[in-house]
Amino acid sequence: MDRAAFACSTAFFRDYSSASHVAVCLPQGHVDYIEKVESFSYSDFFRDYLIPNHPCIFSAKFTEGWGSRRNWVTQDGKPNFDYLLQHFVYISGKAVVPVANCDAKEYNSNPKEQIPLKEYISYWKEHIKKNYQSPRGCLYLKDWHLCRAFPEQDVYTTPVYFTSDWLNEYWDTIGLDDYRFVYMGPKGSWTPFHADVFRSYSWSANICGKKKWLLFPPKQEEYLRDRHGHLPFDITAPDLQNSSIYPRYAQSCPPIEIIQEAGEIIFIPSGWHHQVYNLEDTISINHNWVNGCNVAIMWSFLQDELAAVQREISEWRDTMEDWHLQCQVIMKSCTGIDYKEFYNFLKVIAENRISVLNHVLDEEASAKNTHRAATSALGMLHAVFDLKRTVQVLTSLNANEDFKKLNPKSLSPPPEALLHHLKAAIDTALL
Repeated sequence: MDRAAFACSTAFFRDYSSASHVAVCLPQGHVDYIEKVESFSYSDFFRDYLIPNHPCIFSAKFTEGWGSRRNWVTQDGKPNFDYLLQHFVYISGKAVVPVANCDAKEYNSNPKEQIPLKEYISYWKEHIKKNYQSPRGCLYLKDWHLCRAFPEQDVYTTPVYFTSDWLNEYWDTIGLDDYRFVYMGPKGSWTPFHADVFRSYSWSANICGKKKWLLFPPKQEEYLRDRHGHLPFDITAPDLQNSSIYPRYAQSCPPIEIIQEAGEIIFIPSGWHHQVYNLEDTISINHNWVNGCNVAIMWSFLQDELAAVQREISEWRDTMEDWHLQCQVIMKSCTGIDYKEFYNFLKVIAENRISVLNHVLDEEASAKNTHRAATSALGMLHAVFDLKRTVQVLTSLNANEDFKKLNPKSLSPPPEALLHHLKAAIDTALL
């Protein structure tokens, strides 16, 4: 991060009120296309897209060196099924993958099952032969943690623009999960209308194939709710035109439509709802991530989720002794995190940034390309920015009445002590 980007971030995030910023409809649905790697810096991306929360598309030049672009694709641009079978079934072991049925609806998503990768590729090849029809429906391999299962494979390198990634930094630290996925699906497979986990950013790179994205800026989804307050499963369904079912649909902006070609990367900003179609047989790499620019949006989302749980079980409030704790348990089961884990999330990020500022980065960490090394590569000013944003959100968390009911003084270190430590580190760094 250069000094100009740091000054821009300081001005934008000067007070907490601007932290949960929302984007407006872009003029005529325009989305910038980033053509050249050499003329586009991390600070450019930070200033022009992360802070204002605007989407953009990176050209195929940004993925030219990836192993998956070389090896997973045939000469005519199709998925290389033989290579995938050789490296993820026959050599590396029997991979099992999550598969969604795009022709079925379960609550507000597609039902999923776990099947062997060999079986899925066999289905896919047969699906193509039968003109994309199958009695099993249209099956879409989604949310496969391929790089976690096969870390030795040369698949891709995360572009520098997306390396300030608190979400995967935290889950890698505790060793329980990650938010890095591979998607594979035939022409016609699709993902229903949604916003990403924790209202995080996402980036998605097409290894081969073509996608169509329908994007809605934050708050536009409110016009798309039905009379019961529920969001649609399919934003293109004819029922949305029925004002007795969707009374505010006519007030919504048209979606921003993007066609993403092979090799291109799309950046989806925080809190943007979207629906995605595979227009061809497609493979993509996807990450969800959070950083200092959108961590307050994540925090606002968690507060909304807890409030929804509290409304849902409000009738038991006076009869259940540990009602507040039960609300946290339910929220974590639905979203994957509760307030105490959110505190630990902020703590891990903050401690790593302090280590960067203290130059506690040994050669082994650098050689392994750890998150701390990546943060160090972004520069001292970026570490200071991260700490300042952590302080703002941690201050809000510490003042939250529901968090206070969880006895935050029992945490290690207590929030007040951590805040004091972070502020001192910022002051020292800026001397």
